[in-house]
Amino acid sequence: MRKLSYFIAVSIDGYIGDPSGEAEFFTRFVDEEFFGFLKEEYPETLPTPGRRPLGIDHLENKQFDTIIQGRRSYGVALDAGITSPYAHMRQLVASRTLTSTDPAVEIVSGDVAAKIRELKREDGLGIYLCGGANLASELVDEVDELVIKTYPLILGSGMPMFGSAYAQTEFALESHRVFGNGVVVRTYSRKR
Repeated sequence: MRKLSYFIAVSIDGYIGDPSGEAEFFTRFVDEEFFGFLKEEYPETLPTPGRRPLGIDHLENKQFDTIIQGRRSYGVALDAGITSPYAHMRQLVASRTLTSTDPAVEIVSGDVAAKIRELKREDGLGIYLCGGANLASELVDEVDELVIKTYPLILGSGMPMFGSAYAQTEFALESHRVFGNGVVVRTYSRKR
């Protein structure tokens, strides 16, 4: 059975973006050591338009072969004129308002949790949850793994990892790695 992994960048105080959702400031921490980690362990999480200039267009997917993202996350690519930002994976976008923009991108306008359960029953690599607080909240019961890239910043306020109401959900720490630039990557699996 495939798993849904929330692979997310976050500040020390738990925000994935500023109050508007902007998170570009995290990219300054992608130094040579951290980029080497991403390239070795999670090359598919880097968008297709950046893979060739970074010299990693030839790398195979290692963890994920499917991505689900929210409308706002996908909108970042659309605003840049990119309709298929992860062409090296199966792409789904959860949106109740968006119509088809590219034949390679499937719009999920109905029950997104049901769609994820369907995808989990298929063969293949994992499913990369690349969304914001709203999509993560909608899928919180389906998340099997958290890969949290904590950057050494405090934002004070902003977009939280999950925008849902209070509900305790327990995960177990599987691994952690500390980088010289202060980034810590922790992997948790859901306790079921």
